Amino acid sequence: MAGKEGKKKKFSIPGGNIIIPMFIGATINSFFPDLLKIGGFTTPFAQGSGALVGAFLFIIGGTISFKIAGPAVKRGGIIILTKVVLSIVFGLIVGKLMNNDFLGLSALAIIGAMSGANNAMYAGIVHDFGDSVDEAAVGITILSVGPYVTMIALASSGLASFSVVTLLATILPLLVGMILANLFPAIKTILNNGMNAIIVCVGFALGCTMNFQQIFVGGASGILLGVIVTLVGGGITIVVDRLTGGSGVAGAAISSTAGAAMATPAAMAAVDESYAAVQATATAQITAAVVVTAILTPMLTAWVAKRFKGKSKNKDSKDIKAEKLDPQV
Repeated sequence: MAGKEGKKKKFSIPGGNIIIPMFIGATINSFFPDLLKIGGFTTPFAQGSGALVGAFLFIIGGTISFKIAGPAVKRGGIIILTKVVLSIVFGLIVGKLMNNDFLGLSALAIIGAMSGANNAMYAGIVHDFGDSVDEAAVGITILSVGPYVTMIALASSGLASFSVVTLLATILPLLVGMILANLFPAIKTILNNGMNAIIVCVGFALGCTMNFQQIFVGGASGILLGVIVTLVGGGITIVVDRLTGGSGVAGAAISSTAGAAMATPAAMAAVDESYAAVQATATAQITAAVVVTAILTPMLTAWVAKRFKGKSKNKDSKDIKAEKLDPQV
């Protein structure tokens, strides 16, 4: 009987659960667009990204826990607040001072990609390189997942226009999912198990609104966006993490783009029609950033762990237990 070393490693595409269905949807829309307009259940599914994004946010709400230990709140709050503030400052500089165009990147793409992280990847990375406080901090870092940071930042700066009621209507699915999951553990398990499936559905529906030209143009600048998110944003969160008592591992591990961020442009276009024109390009850019950061973030974290291993000033890590999250948030 062959041992574990005799097993072949499976090849996987970083962000494949997003990029593959999106590519399939874009292929159909590029070459057979009439196929998506035949009616029945096909057309609502292909063109119903709004409903799917709502379901997506409902499921994301089910991953957020109310039970978080103090040291983890501090660690997670510091690194995610730094990430969010950095994304807003950078995005608004581009939106206000650069005519909303920084090397092909808009404020929508920048804030959408930089404000939230792939929290399951974060949890997996800090499990290997960090301490238990780093792991439990995911209960806080996950709060920035979704389009809300982008929506509030763009609206408050005058770069977008929608009512408070519209914002509440957008947030409501996440809040309902969060409340139900925390009241009923069985519902939390069901929602967590549904994350992979809803990401595939949302990815396909968003792909059906795109064509290859938009993907290639957006993807090229999206690679740059991914590099900025990990190397620039990550560099700053590492410094802040270390200055506030961490080892820098959590700051490095948070330097990715959330898979959920791919739905942000569609959410913005739903509440402000002026963003419909840039929805496809911004979606392609953010998707590229998801893939790029999925490669760069683990590499950056491994380097930080090797350089600063054992230099965390935190003394409470032994008392913290991390919660497990679905690997695709």
